[in-house]
Amino acid sequence: MVGQERSLLSLLATQVFGLAAVSAALTYIVGFGLTKAATNLLAGTACDRYGRKPVLVAGWLLGLPVPLLLIWAPTWTWVVAANVLLGVNQGLCWSTTVIMKIDLAGPRRRGLAMGLNEAAGYLAVALTAYLTGLIAARAGLRPEPFYLGLAYAGLGLGLSALLVRETRAHAHLEAQLADADRPTGGNPGRNPSRVVAGGGAAVDPRGAGAYQPPRAGPVGLQPGRAGQQPQRRARLGPAAAAVCPRRPLGRPGWPARRPLPGRLGPRPTPHRPPLGPAGPQAPHHRRHAAPGGRAGRHRPGGPFLPWAASAILLGAGTAMVYPTLLAAISDVAHPSWRASAVGVYRLWRDTGFAVGALLAGLVADLAGLVAAVWVVAALTAASGLVVAVRMYETHPPAART
Repeated sequence: MVGQERSLLSLLATQVFGLAAVSAALTYIVGFGLTKAATNLLAGTACDRYGRKPVLVAGWLLGLPVPLLLIWAPTWTWVVAANVLLGVNQGLCWSTTVIMKIDLAGPRRRGLAMGLNEAAGYLAVALTAYLTGLIAARAGLRPEPFYLGLAYAGLGLGLSALLVRETRAHAHLEAQLADADRPTGGNPGRNPSRVVAGGGAAVDPRGAGAYQPPRAGPVGLQPGRAGQQPQRRARLGPAAAAVCPRRPLGRPGWPARRPLPGRLGPRPTPHRPPLGPAGPQAPHHRRHAAPGGRAGRHRPGGPFLPWAASAILLGAGTAMVYPTLLAAISDVAHPSWRASAVGVYRLWRDTGFAVGALLAGLVADLAGLVAAVWVVAALTAASGLVVAVRMYETHPPAART
């Protein structure tokens, strides 16, 4: 559902609806990001109150109309409305999927579970972006490429309703065992909604740094920059033929590396987290600022090779961040309200979708696309430094054996 939009919506904005300003073309990311962020919070609370499976099924029901709205959209307002609905779908389904895998994996292998979950999800994003690009290059931007999204929504709804089992009992059992082994170690009575105002401090004051990257927006700024890439890559050749097949390169970089950091580095340490945002990611944005440099012009493949290399770096860096932070939040939250805590974390993280789209679009309109990419690179590096200073190890050595 997301992969088809990453390939096609920026092109729809410019080629079908005639939107010239980058900020206007990124309005769909703003609508998606704000809605998804708010729905993440709702999903976490609903999972604790009503169970995981009902929330998952509801999310897929709301996702069914999204491809149809994009196929029939007569104006850009319809596209924005479809992305609001997609944000609700993603907030309910993806948050619930994360929570269910945390329930099933237990405290010892949360990092591995999160790595596998993110790998599977973003592999689907990559493959769908590639396939929709191929279809668009041959059949046009509408309606054929969006048939994939319609099929995914139907399969997701059917499989969730018929095969998925409720996992809330696993969390309840884990809470009972935790309280029996360490009666003062949990805090089941604390209201996790306080985390919204505290940015994570209400869950664990020492671990609030885990909420910093999504709250500040650098990691979330990347989707805003990504929304600009189809227009930039269009300069490399004919729009659909040159742009769409190349879009997914950053996504395989994500799933290819996510299970490994999730297994070897399941929790943040003073050394591991900065490797994500401050290591591979920040140089990646710098490379994107000037992809058509001397090296790109004189190597086979032209300017595409620097694009591909920097996209792989972005995938590697993000793969070291996402599963690790999810596992860290589940470590410090009591199992009885862990789903709500995960929902709050994802609220802060996905707010960056909207913040990043607005900031990147405004900077691009005022100072150009290159300046917007440099801003993202600088903020991403700053986020990594904050994580290096503030975060601590949440996975005790005894739990690793």
